Amino acid sequence: MSQSLVSNRVHVIFSTKERRPWIAPEHQRRLWTYIIGIGKNKGVPVLAIGGMEDHIHVLIALPATVPLAKAVQIIKANSSRFLRQHVQDCEWQKGYGAFSVGASAMDATIEYIRSQRKHHQKRDFKEEFLQFLKRYGVDYDPKYAFD
Repeated sequence: MSQSLVSNRVHVIFSTKERRPWIAPEHQRRLWTYIIGIGKNKGVPVLAIGGMEDHIHVLIALPATVPLAKAVQIIKANSSRFLRQHVQDCEWQKGYGAFSVGASAMDATIEYIRSQRKHHQKRDFKEEFLQFLKRYGVDYDPKYAFD
């Protein structure tokens, strides 16, 4: 085969440092648009994006040539520059969560990402993230899960 054909969709979740509410609702649409542009320019298509004041969800189509850690680093580094222009001292947390998404779960995942306000009426970021770790069977040390 002369080419690599992949279908790597990944739901990436990361928060602001110390989960501070730095992503004000009035900045979210511009930030989401900016991150979509980052993905387009860097060859990591953003299929859906959403979040709250203290965290973000991004569904990406990870190409065969870009490692996941590199894709997340590109998104976080470039978007943090954008945020610092609009919010003083804003930083992302060090880590992230990344969860594979199969073709049959695409529509539900996109809806989930776009409906963050609705979901967070019932639970906060910490509860949500721990639920993802449990659902996907990710082993973690609670001491470091929210650095």
